[in-house]
Amino acid sequence: MPTDTKSAQRRATFAAMAFALLLFAFWKEVQSARIAETLRGHMPSAFACFAMLLAPLWFFGFGAGEVLGDRLTSLAARLVFPVLLAIPYLVFAVPRGEFQWSYLLALTLIPAVLSVLFEFSKLEQKLAWQDVVALLSLALILELRLLSGAWPYPGLGSLPKLYLADVALYVYLVVRRLEGAGYSFIPSVSAFAIGLREWLFFAPIGIGLGLALHFIHLIPQHHSLPDIVAGLNITFLLTAVPEELFFRGILQNLLEPRIGARNSLLVASVLFGLSHFHKGAAFNWRYVLLAFLAGIFYGRAWRARRQLLASSTTHTLVDVVWSLWFR
Repeated sequence: MPTDTKSAQRRATFAAMAFALLLFAFWKEVQSARIAETLRGHMPSAFACFAMLLAPLWFFGFGAGEVLGDRLTSLAARLVFPVLLAIPYLVFAVPRGEFQWSYLLALTLIPAVLSVLFEFSKLEQKLAWQDVVALLSLALILELRLLSGAWPYPGLGSLPKLYLADVALYVYLVVRRLEGAGYSFIPSVSAFAIGLREWLFFAPIGIGLGLALHFIHLIPQHHSLPDIVAGLNITFLLTAVPEELFFRGILQNLLEPRIGARNSLLVASVLFGLSHFHKGAAFNWRYVLLAFLAGIFYGRAWRARRQLLASSTTHTLVDVVWSLWFR
């Protein structure tokens, strides 16, 4: 058996085993958070929906995008395949008797239409008007919460973001064949070291400015190791990875050939900051400012070796430290 094949098999085995452990950890966390009570006996179908939405995010980090790109050779296959992203909604809504055709249609058309947008365009590896349309569409769907009604229960707010991240992964890595995004979860010492370094650079700035602006307040308290690990896992997969994929792996990546490395870092960070404008206020300028500054260091982490794992590490550490020890 060729060495490359053996390596791919080992990677797939590791990814599957790690995914099973992640699901077990999430299941335990969900049980302790009592989300099941709000779902009124439909926890298994809701968790199955979550697992199905999380799977593309996870397995694309271990080469699933390349595999799909190689195997979906026909135009029909590439355009029809993303329709499968609507299945998790059916798994969730049908057992509850809450199925709505409007959401099924939307969840089916979003990836299909965006796939068509790129399928018939021979684009270079830099920002084009098709990218502006696609990224703006995904951003508006998320920010306007147009899909929230598909999963209208407390504790399920991350599901629309997971769905849109799956769409972005398929559209950009399989259909558009975007290069240089650095979307890989294969453990890397350099990625973690860079991520930690950029967090250490940002921490005194972010914490100091946050305290000075009265945006955060120190709340010294003890957290158990399981709580910290759970916070790291949840933040990494449900917040950091989707946002870093959008702002660094796709946006900053596509902007670089157009306006240069420094300007693309600045623009992506400004837009990242502005995406936080509505957090807790009509226009929370403190949050926008701090998110902008954080975005600079996230972008630096990604740009160092074009590793999304690096910027996601920095992003995760920032969010977890703030959430556990500051309010």
